Amino acid sequence: MSLDERSRPRTPRPYPVAGGPDPVLRDRAVDGLRALALLAVPTGHWLVGGFVRDADSSLHNASPLSSFAPLAPITWVLQMLGIFFLVGGYASVLSFRRAAERGATPGDWLRGRLARLLRPAVGVTAVWAVLAAVLYAAGVPVTTLHTAATLVVQPLWFVGVYAMVTALTPYCMAASRRLGGWAAAPLAAVIAVMDFLRYGPFADSIPYWVTLISLIPGWMFGYQLGVSWGEKRLGRRGAWLLFAGGTALFALLLLVFHYPASLVGVPGNDRTNSHPPSLLVIALAAAQSGAAILLRDRIADLLRRPALWAPVTAVNRSAMTILCWHQTAMLAIAVPASFIGTTVQGLTTAPDFPAWMATRLPWLPLFAVTLVIVARVARRLEMPWTGVSRGRRVCAGALAVGFAAFALRLTLI
Repeated sequence: MSLDERSRPRTPRPYPVAGGPDPVLRDRAVDGLRALALLAVPTGHWLVGGFVRDADSSLHNASPLSSFAPLAPITWVLQMLGIFFLVGGYASVLSFRRAAERGATPGDWLRGRLARLLRPAVGVTAVWAVLAAVLYAAGVPVTTLHTAATLVVQPLWFVGVYAMVTALTPYCMAASRRLGGWAAAPLAAVIAVMDFLRYGPFADSIPYWVTLISLIPGWMFGYQLGVSWGEKRLGRRGAWLLFAGGTALFALLLLVFHYPASLVGVPGNDRTNSHPPSLLVIALAAAQSGAAILLRDRIADLLRRPALWAPVTAVNRSAMTILCWHQTAMLAIAVPASFIGTTVQGLTTAPDFPAWMATRLPWLPLFAVTLVIVARVARRLEMPWTGVSRGRRVCAGALAVGFAAFALRLTLI
């Protein structure tokens, strides 16, 4: 039985993407939500990802959230992975159906989806493996290279998790047909149990690896909601329940159970909401998903305007490039600035004072312009690697693995 069979949303007419790589019709509201969630990632990293410059010009990571707790509500707005997984689940249902209509097997569909995810991730890490060696030879401190490597690899956890969740799409569809909009409820229950184990009376006796059980269910929650939405088993009444229930649970966890206010990890804190995701992340994802479904028609109508639709299509065409290369854009400015001989306000100054955010904001447009320049070249890595020999692909994979190991400090230069 559907959670809301009698109050399904009006389905807006899909629109063709002008100049797109294929004639697939697009749902403007879903593409708009995806673009919004995607742009929140670099914005969040650029805002709360500070650097500290040492006397030898090396750079260390630092976060203003460590010294100024009132900044935490910023993460409530910029943590939009719930929306990203929601529209991912919705889009996967439509893509899976189209593939089946063409006679493709589930394995064929999955290989195509994974290739589009993994190509850019392998590309950025392989390029950085070469770039790190060049920078080291040019005199960039190893500490700065480790900082850069950590930042480049940091967003790529998403690729691995999203790939695993995508592989479970047929099972998510089956769960939706059986349970309707309630198919995501068992995932939330798993997170609640894991939070009790992590922070309850038995916390001291629970090994850390046990808490990692919540990694996939936590991020799969929004994806499952998206699948149910795509299967038309989640409508406006269910969306209102998600929005109201998620908002109430979010407030309860913060005010009564004293969950950390930041939705992202804060250096020095012994509790985190994001690694792995806590029930607070689930509450936010529920509220965001409910709001997105309720606002779908209004968003679609708004995006009829060419001036708004054009940037949405541009962002979606370069989605993985933005995700994989936005930290590189920031580093392209910060690393040269570390050699100036003095600290640069908002760029290489320690973010240990409230006014630091005001000094960081002027740098964001420069980061964005740099990302556009980088993306014009790096976007080729999103395209199918036709004409690339097997040997070059193996070499790229080896470089990517080596760079990831360096980022995790498993190897030394």
